[in-house]
Amino acid sequence: MQRIDDFEIRRKHLASLTEEELEKRFWELTEKIVDPLIDLAYNHTSPSIERSVLLRMGFDSLACKAIVDKVSEKGLLGKGAGHVVLKYAIYRQISLKEAGEELARGEGWDRLDEAMAADITEEAIRAITTAGGEAI
Repeated sequence: MQRIDDFEIRRKHLASLTEEELEKRFWELTEKIVDPLIDLAYNHTSPSIERSVLLRMGFDSLACKAIVDKVSEKGLLGKGAGHVVLKYAIYRQISLKEAGEELARGEGWDRLDEAMAADITEEAIRAITTAGGEAI
C-alpha cells in the first residue's frame, strides 16, 4: 500500500505563518490538548491517590485505608483526605498525627460537619504544628 502524499494540501493554512507564529500556534494547540488533563487532575481524585497523600503525611497504610474509606463513605473524597484530616486537627486543636489517628480509629466522624467549617488560618496552622510539642 502506498501512502498518498498530501503534505502540501494539509500545510496550506500554515504556509504563510512565520516561525514565531508557528511556535505560538503550537503552544496554543498544546494548551488546548493539555487543559482538560489539568482540569481532571484538579477536580478528580481516587481512593488510591488519597491514600498516597496520607502516606506522604506520615500515616501508616492501615490508617490511610481506614481514613480514606470513611472519607469516601461520607462523600468527601473530592475535598481530599488530607484536607479532612487538616480540618479535623484545626477543629480539635491537635496535631495532624493525632487527628489522623483518631479518625483512623473511627473517632470524631460525628463531629466532622463542624470540623469542615473550621477556617484554615496561619494561626490555626501554627497551633496544630506545635500541638503536643511536636512538629508535623
